[in-house]
Amino acid sequence: MHWIDVLIMVASIAFIVIYGAYKTKKNKTVNDYIKSGNDARWWTVGLSVMATQASAITFLSTPGKAFQDGMGFVQFYFGLPIAMVIICMVFIPIYHRLKVYTAYEYLESRFDKKTRMLTALLFLVQRGLSAGITIFAPSIILSAVLGWDLFTLNIIIGTLVIIYTVLGGTRAVSVTQKQQMGVIFSGMIIAFFVILNYLPENINFSNALDIAASSGKMEILNFDFNFEDRYTVWTGIIGGGFLALSYFGTDQSQVQRYLSASSVKQSQIGMLFNGLLKVPMQFFILLVGIMVFVFYQFNSSPLNFNPAAVEAVENSDKSPDFRLLQNELDQTFIAKKEHIAQMDVEGISTVKYESLKAELALLNQKEKEIRASARTLISEVDENVETNDTDYVFIHFILNNLPRGLIGLLLAAILSAAMSSTASELNALASTTAIDIYKRNVKAEKTDLHFLNSSKLFTLGWGIIAIIVACLAPLFENLIELVNIIGSIFYGNVLGIFLLAFFVKFVKSNATFLAAVITQTIIVLMYFGLEDFPYLWLNLVGCGLVILLSIIFETLKTIKK
Repeated sequence: MHWIDVLIMVASIAFIVIYGAYKTKKNKTVNDYIKSGNDARWWTVGLSVMATQASAITFLSTPGKAFQDGMGFVQFYFGLPIAMVIICMVFIPIYHRLKVYTAYEYLESRFDKKTRMLTALLFLVQRGLSAGITIFAPSIILSAVLGWDLFTLNIIIGTLVIIYTVLGGTRAVSVTQKQQMGVIFSGMIIAFFVILNYLPENINFSNALDIAASSGKMEILNFDFNFEDRYTVWTGIIGGGFLALSYFGTDQSQVQRYLSASSVKQSQIGMLFNGLLKVPMQFFILLVGIMVFVFYQFNSSPLNFNPAAVEAVENSDKSPDFRLLQNELDQTFIAKKEHIAQMDVEGISTVKYESLKAELALLNQKEKEIRASARTLISEVDENVETNDTDYVFIHFILNNLPRGLIGLLLAAILSAAMSSTASELNALASTTAIDIYKRNVKAEKTDLHFLNSSKLFTLGWGIIAIIVACLAPLFENLIELVNIIGSIFYGNVLGIFLLAFFVKFVKSNATFLAAVITQTIIVLMYFGLEDFPYLWLNLVGCGLVILLSIIFETLKTIKK
């Protein structure tokens, strides 16, 4: 990587860390540290909420997801705008009226201490795991760039985030996220237009979409009721909607963002802003991945995008077999270019065009099979090397094709997203631990300064735990899916508890607590026991199950009396 790229990347990250640390001087109380003194405006809330969700995983994995599977993943977000409206109408007014520091404080006033503790612990488990993954994602990037091992990079990135999050608290997180989102949006928009510029002169944006469509990459809407399909309109609106409702309505990493607003109205406008912008943003990021796919229809690509996997097989006795597969891939690439050239001939008949389009789809399917064979070969060489290279596609394109300066900007964008999301998570984990666990159970009287310092120590502690998780985390099928899977295992149950608290007033604490424990056990068993069950539906099942069981238990108790 050129020194200009290194300078841009380091300067961007250094500014965020220094600026975040500088903000610590305004934190005199727990309210300042956790709720930013309740002075955030709607644009800060909206961008902060968006930046918290849009981690490096979003900008690293989503283009790779589109490259591999197409635009269908955007359906995952279809339920989000609906969830934003419900949160604005129900959750935000209640939280602000009660002047809570965390979402889980409300549950004690509605139920009891043990229900509050259980819900807080469920949040801490799933968010602690997710924080580790959001550190692991940018480590992949720098590993590909610098050639450093993931263990060292996890420690470096985690330490940088810990510094400004411990010192600056929520104010540092919220304010720096505006700069981070500016870097992120600028980088992705510039990358999109650069890719278009790299396509052949006779290939415009419309042609590029047609080429992608010939391989099934532009199939956006799927209305099938097929449980084998992870992403359909129905899983997005229902499963994704419940996931969004739980994530934005009950996850402290998000609740803390809009609790820092100066008023209910500012919180609501910020959340609606997020709801309006989120789906188009994800659509655009997927579209960047589609353009990368089209780019590689005209430019050769590696057999596997993970450099560590390629190095492992090339240094083994399987190297000749790997080269044969690479030659086969190269021949397929040449055939694809020829077909695309014939499709662009002026005056071509519709029948001929559709025939070439079908043949191109078959060639892309053949390419998939070749890549699958390569992954099998790599696994035979070293089963510990990650063969699934989806998360490396976009970073490979950035490093090998973008001009100097822009590489540094894109890397800064992805790393900024990582730091932004991880900082929010650590901030929320510390707040929940300090307020819901420590402060609620400490016996002796403590000063506000004591709890302020405790929050900082808990931030440090969770940062260390997140680094440990990152160092132990194996690369999953796709990182963005892994984060959503972890959330889906826990979120439905937590959302159900909150809905009971809001709307089912006759259900009491003991019935809710017992139902929540049973529901969480069932959901975990379902995920690991039912391999073909789409994970998004776990949100609906968890929510419905805890509500149903709670009502049954409370009714039985009433009958016995």
